Amino acid sequence: SAASDVYKRQVRLSYMNKEKRYQILTRLRDNNPNPETELEYSSPFELLVAVTLSAQATDVGVNKATRKLFPVANTPQAILDIGHDKLRDYIKTIGLFNSKAANVYKMCQILVDKHDSIVPENREALEALPGVGRKTANVVLNTAFGWLKDNEGRYFLAVDTHIQRLANRSGYAKGKTVEQTEQAIIKNTPNKKEFMFNLHHWFILHGRYTCTARKPKCGSCIIEDLCDYKEKTES
Repeated sequence: SAASDVYKRQVRLSYMNKEKRYQILTRLRDNNPNPETELEYSSPFELLVAVTLSAQATDVGVNKATRKLFPVANTPQAILDIGHDKLRDYIKTIGLFNSKAANVYKMCQILVDKHDSIVPENREALEALPGVGRKTANVVLNTAFGWLKDNEGRYFLAVDTHIQRLANRSGYAKGKTVEQTEQAIIKNTPNKKEFMFNLHHWFILHGRYTCTARKPKCGSCIIEDLCDYKEKTES
């Protein structure tokens, strides 16, 4: 009967499923068809450095530092030429600047010695660089080089705290760790060719400005009705 069909549809839409995920991604895409990282860069190397510096720091803070650093040194050799101490001075406004300066300096030495100063388009080679983890490698491969996945079909999806929070809170994908959440998002995303390339940017921006950590802005959220979060806010 028509009534039972309506009931079945209500049940189907009452928890996270493929249809809801498709609608979430469609709305985020329609709202921002060409999302971009908020980190400022003009080359793969600049993005690599910026993402490395962004761990436990804001993009705004990183941009303030790199606006001074990159006009002076924006290649591996140029950073080696200014020296470790000068590099540290340029980024001292960023959290953990001592360890980050050491990592970026060592990274530049390896890029010069092993890669002819060119950022490798390879996840394993990137992750072998000091200070570069899975997330940084995925960002560089996806954003700087335009890769969706590698030759073995593994997607380059960078997951940070914003994305992990949004995925788990909304019910889109569940994972206790960043890597578990990454795999769950990849598994659960419908129409991967359509959505996977920009998913990182859509989720990070939505998590950063709408689905915020302490108090999500549910009342002004474009996917509120599709989200499984029980403690919705009005604002």
